[in-house]
Amino acid sequence: MLSGNYNALLVLFSLLVAILASYTALDLVGRISSATGRVTYLWLTGGAVAMGLGVWSMHFVGMLAFSLPVQMSYDIPLTLASLIIAIAASGLALWFSSRPTLSAQKLCSVSLVMGGGIAAMHYTGMAAMEMSPGIIYIHSLVVLSIVIAVAASGAALWIAHKLRRGGRYVRHFRIGAAVIMGIAIVAMHYTGMAAAKFPIGSVCGAAQDGLDAHQLALPILVITLAVLGIALVTSVLDMRLEINTAMLASSLAEANEELSHLALHDTLTRLPNRMLLMDRLKHAVADADASGTQFAVMFTDLDGFKSINDTFGHQTGDQLLIQVSERLLGCLQPKDTCARLGGDEFVMLSSLRVPADAALLADRLISYLEEPFIISGHHLGVTGTVGIAIYPGDGEDAAALLKNADIAMYHAKSLGRNQACFFEDSMNTDTASHLSLLQDLRGARKRCEFALHYQPKFDARADGPLIGVEALLRWHHPVRGMIAPDDFIPLAERTGLIVPIGEWVIDEACRQIGVWQRDGQPMMTMAVNISTLQFNHARFIPTVQDALVRHGVSAGSLTLEITESTAMQDVETSLAILGTLTKLGVRISIDDFGTGYSSLLHLKRMPASELKIDRGFITGLIKDSEDAAIVSAIIGLGETLKLNIVAEGVETKEQKELLARLGCDLLQGFYLGRPMPADAMTRLLSGHASDKDAAPEVYLAGAATVVATAPVGAAVAGTVTATVTATVAGNAAGNVAGMAA
Repeated sequence: MLSGNYNALLVLFSLLVAILASYTALDLVGRISSATGRVTYLWLTGGAVAMGLGVWSMHFVGMLAFSLPVQMSYDIPLTLASLIIAIAASGLALWFSSRPTLSAQKLCSVSLVMGGGIAAMHYTGMAAMEMSPGIIYIHSLVVLSIVIAVAASGAALWIAHKLRRGGRYVRHFRIGAAVIMGIAIVAMHYTGMAAAKFPIGSVCGAAQDGLDAHQLALPILVITLAVLGIALVTSVLDMRLEINTAMLASSLAEANEELSHLALHDTLTRLPNRMLLMDRLKHAVADADASGTQFAVMFTDLDGFKSINDTFGHQTGDQLLIQVSERLLGCLQPKDTCARLGGDEFVMLSSLRVPADAALLADRLISYLEEPFIISGHHLGVTGTVGIAIYPGDGEDAAALLKNADIAMYHAKSLGRNQACFFEDSMNTDTASHLSLLQDLRGARKRCEFALHYQPKFDARADGPLIGVEALLRWHHPVRGMIAPDDFIPLAERTGLIVPIGEWVIDEACRQIGVWQRDGQPMMTMAVNISTLQFNHARFIPTVQDALVRHGVSAGSLTLEITESTAMQDVETSLAILGTLTKLGVRISIDDFGTGYSSLLHLKRMPASELKIDRGFITGLIKDSEDAAIVSAIIGLGETLKLNIVAEGVETKEQKELLARLGCDLLQGFYLGRPMPADAMTRLLSGHASDKDAAPEVYLAGAATVVATAPVGAAVAGTVTATVTATVAGNAAGNVAGMAA
């Protein structure tokens, strides 16, 4: 027999190639397991080629490591056949290793097929030498090599299946498993080589037209390593992309959950808002009908809150509302609901055994509120007025119950406040006081009792210039004096009077712009808030057009503020209206952003030029990192959508500086400039007066503010009426905050 020799360096190379091919296979199994759809088959095909080429290359280098004293070459068709067998066996291994389950019976069957495939690859490669006389095999070693191939295949399949999922130490385990698998593959190959004996005088039949082994050794090795390396790098990059995608998906899920929570809860007190309250009321009605039980709806309004808010500031007022919400929750059972509708209005939903339970609960609630509140060293006192509606009996549905509880609350206020009152059929919103107020409201426009006050907007840069104003509605009643907007704005909304009032506001705002422009004042923008009812009215767009033309004002000077809740009620209709306004040149601002339930998919379609951050996020900006994060996110969103960002309700120097650092474009609020009549604003624009010379009026963004002034008829006597700040109840007032703030 011819005596052959092994090249130790090539033997070492073959072992390294086997280990690298094994590790690549284990890593690709993980990729295939996590892939879905067509991507699975792409990974499977690529992995089969990479792994098959690696195993075949190891076999080829191992054969090159063995040399005989004759010229050696390999038949091309048989060599290619051995490569195809290696790829097919690798594909089979990858497929079954990546399956969710791999039973012992299936493992044995696949191991036999795969081991037989590897053995077939080896002996087909040996046959490619076409030795004459033929190779003599030692049968026991041949059987041993096949057994090793089957055992190695089974071990490889089992290890790959166990390590197909990622984990903390999975890469360490894969490296160790790859070394074991590589050694097993090499052991099979060299056992098969040891089984081959070459008779003396043997010649290689493929020496004439076959592949020259020595010339192809280096290219095959380089190509194989390149393919394995590319497959491995691609797998690692894909895994990192998958991890980043999973992290992003998790972050988006958390953000969506937070947005959903914000959409259904009050941002200040974290209590359910009107939307969530109405949903729970509907469920409570359905449950009561099914079980024959009853429940109470208790509408609560704070007495004295407005004066506290005005005297001590909005931050103290907000802290008071938070403490009130905590006390109200303390009166209820865990399954009951306490919601904040806005301002100082709260609604409680409580299950009852008998109606008398509602009276006991109301007494406890009033008693809890009578205890002093300690905020920033101040002992503050407020009381609560409660209206109670019982289901069934006081309303057929959620809306009727809430309305009737509100009516009962107003009736209790008329009786002296700080008490509870059950709803009765004789009560309704058109009480004598409301009827009188409604009649006065109907004629207020004709009697010229409405006026606009203007709050300046400033560039957020340090000492930035005044670049615009916001128009704020005021009602000077000839007898009652300055009427709190929360006393007439909701009434105007309910009766539809908000439409003509809103038309007057637009016309007066455009008239004032024209006056300032003709007087040579610097070009500014005038912001006007639009109510939901007015926005959807057929006369809305013609009203804007007529006002601009009548007063000779450029459309770009007018900014219409639309709350996101208004814009999202009927998205397609809203987009059509906003598109028409934008074509006219009117600027659009999305007001109270972050408090409604909006969709970013719709927001990016809206032709808005401005986002206005709700003051609820500004109030706790310095001390509340969550508010700062939300404000920063809104500013980032605005920058992405190429929108200016306006922050309202800026009341401290720290808020102003932080908002400027965060990238806010425009600022407005009590700290920067107070609302003032047109003549005072004219003096400010002319440089003859500063905003500090204006009347002591407080602007509360998104709320109604009553201006400090002397009531008509009392001015001569020198009577002074203190500033009163009142938050408008409900979404209706929120929609007209720009007119009533």
